[in-house]
Amino acid sequence: MRRRRFLSLISTATFFLPGWNSTGWLQAEEEKTTDLLKTFVDEFVAITPGTASFPASFQMGSSQGEPNEKPVHEVKLSKAFAIAKYEVPQNLFHAVMGYNPSRWPGPRNSAERMSWNEANEFCRKVTAALRADKRIEQDETIRLPTEAEWEYCCRAGTETRYSFGDEPRTKADLPPATSILNEFAWHTGNAAGNDPQVGVLKPNPWGLYDIHGYLWEFTADAWSPNYEQAPADGSAVTSEDESSKIVIRGGSWKDAYPLLTSSARRGLSKTAKDDAIGFRCVKSK
Repeated sequence: MRRRRFLSLISTATFFLPGWNSTGWLQAEEEKTTDLLKTFVDEFVAITPGTASFPASFQMGSSQGEPNEKPVHEVKLSKAFAIAKYEVPQNLFHAVMGYNPSRWPGPRNSAERMSWNEANEFCRKVTAALRADKRIEQDETIRLPTEAEWEYCCRAGTETRYSFGDEPRTKADLPPATSILNEFAWHTGNAAGNDPQVGVLKPNPWGLYDIHGYLWEFTADAWSPNYEQAPADGSAVTSEDESSKIVIRGGSWKDAYPLLTSSARRGLSKTAKDDAIGFRCVKSK
């Protein structure tokens, strides 16, 4: 009797499978995406160079760093913009792109293992979605930060090696467990893998989380081996060569403290993917 009843229930049940074209299921997915878009927009930090605590200009690069961080030069930013306080999380990336490339799954973990081209495609798609949802103006766009904007926001008005000071440890002879860096960044000294949620550690002075470590972050710039020809207005260095490298910033959970400074930079192929690389977005006119 129980077996017949069980089979009867199976024959009359409706199964909600991913991709099933049900109005109710699609509506739930749309509502979920709308909530994610709202959260995404709400988590931007307004940056207004030349007002309040935002300096009009800053010294980009480091005289103590590697050759690709030199020469130190002044950059003046004249336009306001906003930057995401977190790297793009996996739930939002999946909602916008329809897939999640990440090795370390978790809805609020940073999305990783996408290419630079895929990150730009995300920016195009999320811009269209936010405009359609009337969450940004029609003349606003979501994009990758320029390298200068990224360093300006990472430094947050500071002139030290990190946004929290010059030293990653309280004393040079102390073990990594007492590292100041541990309070702000996931790196080789405290990360077993790229698996935490965004925003677990302390933010920089402007409220940006995981700006040091966790994941390297894409920028809009083509790679230059130094700053000899760097723009002074904060604009991106561009290249029409599809084989040219782009710039990533911030260091990752796979790196030691020297690569997590505010000025550290690396070149990367546009098609390269890694579980230590992700991105955060900028919103601008």
